[in-house]
Amino acid sequence: MRWDRLGLVFDLREHPLPFGIGEFAQGPQALVLEDRVRVYLSTRSRDPDGKFRSLVGFADLSPDLSRVMGVSEAPVIGPGDLGTFDEHGIFPMNVLAHEGRILAFTTGWSRRVSVSVETGIGLAISTDGGLTFTRHGTGPVLSATVNEPFLVCDGVVRVIGGLFHMWYIFGTAWTRPEPGAEAERVYKIGHATSADGITWTKDEGRRIVPDRLGPNECQALPTLFERDGRYHMVFCYREQVGFRTDPSRGYRLGHAWSDDLAHWTRDDEGLALPRQPGAWDGAMQCYPNAFTCDGATTLLYNGDAFGRFGFGAARLIG
Repeated sequence: MRWDRLGLVFDLREHPLPFGIGEFAQGPQALVLEDRVRVYLSTRSRDPDGKFRSLVGFADLSPDLSRVMGVSEAPVIGPGDLGTFDEHGIFPMNVLAHEGRILAFTTGWSRRVSVSVETGIGLAISTDGGLTFTRHGTGPVLSATVNEPFLVCDGVVRVIGGLFHMWYIFGTAWTRPEPGAEAERVYKIGHATSADGITWTKDEGRRIVPDRLGPNECQALPTLFERDGRYHMVFCYREQVGFRTDPSRGYRLGHAWSDDLAHWTRDDEGLALPRQPGAWDGAMQCYPNAFTCDGATTLLYNGDAFGRFGFGAARLIG
């Protein structure tokens, strides 16, 4: 594939959100509207005790992504209630226009004691064009099960042939790199289907994308687009440990393709969008989202420092 790199198309330092701490625009997810592309993102606030929470807002960009038209004045959805799966925030939030409403599949997270976090996938609905969202219920629509016991998150949904398909990730291990160290997770990409977007059937425990870095490879936030009758999945992947400080172990973009949505062939080289040393994404590429606008396929993603200052894009040109 050949891509036109558009650079950092949303810089949070130039277009700050009026809420949160002024840093992080993570997990960009596009909704194509009539005159703009609305990109939902997760930024951060702090609890009174200084711990992070994730808040979802948006940035409106021109259809060619050359101009920021505005940002949301407030979060589009409120925090989860005490003790719920999304009590401490939502990251990311995948959006889908369907039958006159905007459906949002949210990754809610909450803090744990023995490990840092637990997650689930919720559903929220907008009837005002994506300005605000209301939860379908207080619990998740997809969460831990017998063979996927934790960390179900990063749901990305497409309706294909009248059926809802969700690609998501699920945890396979929590381990401590050494005694007394913070536990680190491993997660893989899975698949589920639904007739209504609410009740889901998982391909329970099936890892649909082969590992490249070995069994402890972490795969996150898959996204799909179609090209010449073939489905392409872009995701990010990293080593289990050392990824925060060592770029050689950090997130980069991976790729797989399928002709039937069931069997996937990994082909990272086919994506041909490597990190470029010294660029905004020279040390890290993560949290991709593909969308089509005016016939062109565009890939949004975060760069260095997990999207601390914004998100960038590349457009498929061949």
